[in-house]
Amino acid sequence: MESAIVNCFSPGDKVLVVNGGKFGERWFKLAQVFGLAPIELRVDWGRGIRAEEVEAALAEHPDVRGVLVQASETSTTACHPVEAIAKVTRQRDVLLVVDGITAVGVYDVPMDRWGIDVLVTGSQKALMLPPGLAFIALSERAWDRAKTVRQPRFYFDLAREQANQTKNTTAWTPAISLVFGLDEALSMMREEGFAQVYARHDRCARATRAGAEALGLRLLAPDDPSPAATGIFVPDGVDGKVLHAYLRDRMGVAFAGGQDHLKGKILRLAHIGYMGAFDTINGIAAVEMALSHFGHPLEFGRGVGAAQRILMSALPD
Repeated sequence: MESAIVNCFSPGDKVLVVNGGKFGERWFKLAQVFGLAPIELRVDWGRGIRAEEVEAALAEHPDVRGVLVQASETSTTACHPVEAIAKVTRQRDVLLVVDGITAVGVYDVPMDRWGIDVLVTGSQKALMLPPGLAFIALSERAWDRAKTVRQPRFYFDLAREQANQTKNTTAWTPAISLVFGLDEALSMMREEGFAQVYARHDRCARATRAGAEALGLRLLAPDDPSPAATGIFVPDGVDGKVLHAYLRDRMGVAFAGGQDHLKGKILRLAHIGYMGAFDTINGIAAVEMALSHFGHPLEFGRGVGAAQRILMSALPD
């Protein structure tokens, strides 16, 4: 994300930042640190922005040089409509910069076909590796912009890295062990088939949402859900922080919690990377058992059963 800022924008450039969660907020803070003039387009946590809202903001600020957005906002488990936003930005001299960290490898994000100018992701999500590798791709017009940008950069100088890669080397010492791991992870994904990888994520996500709703639990992002993770609100009368700790420490099932004003109010169930049907079932069953332990009334198996009905569609005849 920092590379995208320092290679594509000069101090003083106006950028439109879609802020619908912790990582949209991070775009805003990065823009501030590097002397850009960010214009914040806020959206409620758990909702995706609408392309019409982006278009209206660009009409109000015709000198904007870029739009910064998440494809999948990890903190709120919501998706933003990147394809629709790209239709707006590619008609203007405006770069579309997309954080795809919980999108790339989860669902199809065809950068060239959609018209994304900068796309970033990391090794630690759908690519099934430890943290430590970051990836960035630039369109031709983003590379053209990078030639004129007045922004100090050293390790994150993408032109230097590109020049080295044409010589089959890197500008700086790479994380070789992770690169070998990446080669294996990509081989696994190719063997499964990318269409099947995307379908598996979608299926697990739909099953998780169905399981949560069957238990009467409210979804954080009901209208714009990400296939990478599902956020569910902890029911009234249950302490979310205590529930989270019980799931992790007593049941051995790790969930993500909420951030900022959602801390202690939600659980986030991941279905990203090396995840399958029975990981999904285990997660929902753990939620059922933990909620029952803390006195929340529910019917055992109701959530699991709803998820199973969706997951059954992938079983061989």
